[in-house]
Formats: sequence, structure tokens, C-alpha cells
Amino acid sequence: MAGTRARSGETLEMTVANMSFMLDRLGQDCSPLQFLRELTQNAIEATLELPEKRGEVVWDVDWNRQTLTGIYKLCVIDTGIGMTGEEMVHYINKLSSSMRQQSVTGNYGVGAKIAAAPRNHAGMLYLSWKDGIGYMIHLWRDPEGDVYGLRQFEWPDGSVHYWGYVEDDIKPEQIKDHGTLVVLLGNSDEQDTMKMPEGGSIPSKWVTKYLNTRYFTFPDGITVKSREGWEYPRVTTEDTHTNVLRTLSGQKPYLERHTEKHNKVQLTGGVAHWWILKDESALENNHSYIASAGHIAALYQNELYEMYTGRGGVARLQSFGVIFGYNRVVIYVEPKVGDGIHVTSNTARTQLLMNEEPLPWTEWAAEFRAKMPKEITELMEKLGGGTETDYQQSIRDRLKQIRDLFKISRYRPAPKGALALDDDSIVEGGKPRERGLERPAASGAAGGGRGGRAGDIYALFLKARGVPGEEFDFNQDPHVKWVSVEDGSRQAPDLEDRAAKYLPQMNLILANADFRVFTDMIDRYAEKYRHAPGAKAAIVPIVREWFQQQLIEAVLGAHALRGSRQWTLADMEKLWSEEALTAVVMPRYHVDNSVKRALGAKLGTLKDRVA
Repeated sequence: MAGTRARSGETLEMTVANMSFMLDRLGQDCSPLQFLRELTQNAIEATLELPEKRGEVVWDVDWNRQTLTGIYKLCVIDTGIGMTGEEMVHYINKLSSSMRQQSVTGNYGVGAKIAAAPRNHAGMLYLSWKDGIGYMIHLWRDPEGDVYGLRQFEWPDGSVHYWGYVEDDIKPEQIKDHGTLVVLLGNSDEQDTMKMPEGGSIPSKWVTKYLNTRYFTFPDGITVKSREGWEYPRVTTEDTHTNVLRTLSGQKPYLERHTEKHNKVQLTGGVAHWWILKDESALENNHSYIASAGHIAALYQNELYEMYTGRGGVARLQSFGVIFGYNRVVIYVEPKVGDGIHVTSNTARTQLLMNEEPLPWTEWAAEFRAKMPKEITELMEKLGGGTETDYQQSIRDRLKQIRDLFKISRYRPAPKGALALDDDSIVEGGKPRERGLERPAASGAAGGGRGGRAGDIYALFLKARGVPGEEFDFNQDPHVKWVSVEDGSRQAPDLEDRAAKYLPQMNLILANADFRVFTDMIDRYAEKYRHAPGAKAAIVPIVREWFQQQLIEAVLGAHALRGSRQWTLADMEKLWSEEALTAVVMPRYHVDNSVKRALGAKLGTLKDRVA
């Protein structure tokens, strides 16, 4: 329209047309127990609003409801600043609204809503006391309109509001003049929300375990507790094992109490804090309420992200070079902020981001291996157990005879290569072709074309068919170390009932000496040579030698395919996975014959006995 111009400062703000859909969608990105962190963090921040910055956060049973109905509902209580009814309507009923300042590093004002509301269609009751007066709102998903929002309350005078006053009779004992109680009702009035949801690990301590492992430490002056064993009666006040409120610590105080050595390693864009835990029963005995054994995580603003425990933790620690003693090593990598690096989390707070990208775990692992602390090296040397055996050279000598078979006609592009590779299958494994073949006719050239080249100017610079190349051979035999529970070089459940694992970063195979295929073969020949004193000492290394060769050949063969178009990195990981390497040692006919010949030469031949 003539004469019109855009005006700033009068923009019509964008709104959400279907907020309930958005809330459900964001909720799907949250981990099942994320709501525990969000409501805890809200409670902590509300307590830090107090002048004294001291108070309590308690996860407990809503005992009022349990007494009246017999149904258990989970609730969280804080002694923070509290909210009036109108404040709760304002802050709770808006998707992105919070009493605290919103920022990319803060709480956004959406955390508890997206993490908890989609898992509590029956509602979340907020009861809050401020200046000694109690108020209540009920956030739920209305089954009629299928929308999230606040239920109405009818006041004694007949008027209708979205909040109401509450009597002090239902006030939790922790709250005096100010504080908040949030009750999680689940998806129905009958649902037991104290019951461990999917994602928990210890049915009676799932809240404790999650919060202890999510927080590195809680702010000074803030005491956080959670109820355990709520279904059991409290026998005596001295009972500390059933139906108790446990005081949570987070990981830092626990590590400080159980650490033998601690330090840090400077990495590019981060710092790796590491601990060597004491060799004590706490490694196994305390796992129900805290991460008591070796693990790895990211640390940011006193919270822990992307924590890996169990088999996942072992794999990541070994990628950092902690091959042995991993059950006693803890590593937290803390990203550095500044110098062009900014750190935040995704909206669901399931992952940390550096400059909007996932954390560089692979690069950090390589750098940590290169700077391995001597204390961790000494631990690994002490617990290493199995080492590269003296029969490794025998295996190398045998493999020299068939080394050419591991090439698998493998080629790769090279600027000055003597060969020309077929660019239709320029896989590093394709067939070479002779130079000098004619270039395909370009669009407009004699002989016509197939409709012309693509319109981009760089099409003028396409290479002729066949690019320079050279033959490529991977010829680095992997090292092998035998590990077992008996000598401490392996801790269950790592490699449980698996033959081996391959660590490509170190070109290292860890062979499980406890795997029953290996032990069965050893026992078989120990029985055959039971008449020969000390025979088992000779049998064990010979059996391992021939199984070890199978594992080495499998890894060498896998590397021969690496880098071709048909074999992606994900495919390669499957090819040398624990399951694949277990399959490698399952055929035993040729191994048995080789073991039989070797033992015959060493212990004397014998006729096979019929079982």
C-alpha cells in the first residue's frame, strides 16, 4: 500500500495455538524422572529467595491424603518464600513463566511444567503459605477439553476463582509462615505416585538415587531429604533402615568421604575432575542410594548431566583410557565457559550443549588418554592382571603367512596414485581400472548427452571418470589382554558371558578369561590330561593362544572393510561388538584340533576318550 512503512515496537507477539500439544511434545523429550530435578530446583530457588538463604526441601508421602484414602501420593515440600493464590495463577498457569529471571542458563520457567504435567493428567496440587496465609491451585489436564490449565474453586460465598484459601490443619510440619507443598496426583485418583516409574532403579529409594546422582552438591544452607520405605511402619525412632527420611548429599560429599586420590586434568574446552575411590565394601554396598562405584558424567553449575554407570560407564571410562580398575575411577568433565564458549542445556535438560553442539566426548577422551594421570596409570598397572602374552609373537608369525588375505582388494583415493579408481564405487575396497579411458561427453559436445549438467558452475570442474588412487593396507595387529574377576582386572557385569570387547581407540582387545567357551575348553583338556601333574598350567596358555588368534583375525578382517561406503562407522561398531566377537569364538573344531596338536607336542599325545 503506497505510503505505508513498517513500524517497530508494535509487533503482534506470536502465541501458541495449541499449548497442550506443545506441552505434551516437550514432555516427551524429558527423561522419566526429570520432574524430580525440576521441582527440587524450583524448591531450592524459592528457598534461596529468603534473606537467610536457608531451608529444607523434602520429598515425602502426602500423609493427609494417605490417612484419609489409603492411597500414596508423592509430594515435595519446601520452606521457601511461598506464593499467594494470585501469584500461583500468574506463574504456574503460563508455560514459560517463573518467579526467577529467565535465561538460557536458568530455569526457563518451563521445567516443572513440561516434565511433570504430562505425567499427571489428574493434576498437580500447589499449596503455598506466604505471610502465614495458605493458598491452593490445581493444575490438571481437563478431560472434557483435553487441555492443561487451572481448575476452578467455589468459595464459601458462591463466587468462582482459580485459587482458594486453605486451612493450616493440612500444613506440613516443615512449613511455618512460608513454604510450598506440591502433590503429584498421577493420571487418576487411584494411582499410587509413590510407586517407582519407568526409569527408576531402586523401588524403595528411587527418589533418593535419582537426586543424589543428579546433583554434584546442594547449596550451603539447603537440606534436601527424601522418604524411603514408606510402606513399612516405623518401629523405633532409632530405626534408620525402614520408613525414614534420608538426608541427601549429592555426589561431591560422598566422593570426598570415599576417595583415595583426587585431582584434575585440563582439557580443551573443559577440565576433567577425577577421583580414585577406596577399595572398600562401599563400592558395592552403597549403590542403592548413590553412584558408589566408577562412572563418568558432565558437571555444570553443581549438577551432573549425561551420567554413564554400569556397562555404559565402563565403555566410556575405557574410551578415556581407564582399562582396568574402572570400578574405582570417577571422571566428571566440566565445560569451560568464556573465550567464545557458552554452555547451556537443551530445554528438557537431558543434555548439555557447548556452542549449541553436543559435548565433545570423543575429543576429550583422546586428550585425557594422552594426559593420563600417573595415579590412574599406577592403579591400572596394579590391577592389570592379564598382559600381552609371550605367545603373541607366535600368532604374528602365523599371520605373516596369510597377511595378504587381509587386504581384501582395498584401495583408497591418493593424489599421485598409480591406479585409477572407478568413481561409481570409489569404496576403499573397489576394483582398480586402467588410466586413459575416455571422459564422458559433456552437455553440448559431440555425441550428445543425458539432458545436460547440473546448473551449478562447479559442474564445470567435475573430475573425469576414475580418480587417482593407491592400494591401502591396515597392518596393525591389535594387542590382547586377558581379564578376569579372579585377578581383579575385570568387574562384573562388564563382559559378563561375553568373549571379548575391542577398544578401537587403543587398538586393544580385552579377552574375558571367565567366558565359559574358554573355560570349558580348558576343563576338557585338564580332564584328558589329569594323569599329568601340573598339566593345567600348560593347557591354559595354549587354549588362550588359539582363541586369541581368532579374535585378532576377526578385528584385522573388520579393519580391512573400514572406510568403504558400504561400511559406515555404525556398521563397524557392530562388526567388532562384544556380541560379534563372541560369535567369532563359537566355532571350535579347528581350535580344538590346534590345541590338541600343541598339547600333544608338549604333554604327549593321547587318544580321545568317548564321553
